[in-house]
Amino acid sequence: MASLQEQLLKAGLTTKQKSQQANADKRKKNKQKRSGVKHEATLQEQVKQDLEKARLEKQAKDNALNEEKKQQLALKEQSLRIKQILTHHQLKDVKGESEYNYTFGSKIKKLLVDGVTHKALVNGRLALCGVDDITYLVTSETAAKVAELDSSVILVQNDKVDTNTVDEDDPYADYQIPDDLMW
Repeated sequence: MASLQEQLLKAGLTTKQKSQQANADKRKKNKQKRSGVKHEATLQEQVKQDLEKARLEKQAKDNALNEEKKQQLALKEQSLRIKQILTHHQLKDVKGESEYNYTFGSKIKKLLVDGVTHKALVNGRLALCGVDDITYLVTSETAAKVAELDSSVILVQNDKVDTNTVDEDDPYADYQIPDDLMW
């Protein structure tokens, strides 16, 4: 039985030179395999490797995009939650004649409040929060809850001032501080 090469030569489908070149390539490849030398991958193997590499790169890029979208969605959800807490817990009907000045971003703003609200703001029982150029007057507990989510929303939250304690050694204890001194 004749080999495939001989049959192709008799049929005229190949030449003797091409068959010798194919044998030489085959021997060279076998010798490289036995010696442990890494031989070049065939064209099909290279294409497969390139496709696999491209697929892995695309998958990594898609994963990064998905992670970025998740982070943006989480930030949006957090801002909506903060806004919902502030609108639900804001104090209304505190208009009065006393002015309370505070900074919102880089601007100084005034809030007209009644006397009780003004004292509560100064003593730290109430706080001012701001989102989207809107100021919310809330309790200090609500402000603490919002500060856990995003502390940049808090505009004014004073430390609690204890007005009942009087230092006995204070030389000015007999002198009243006038109420008209406001910032």
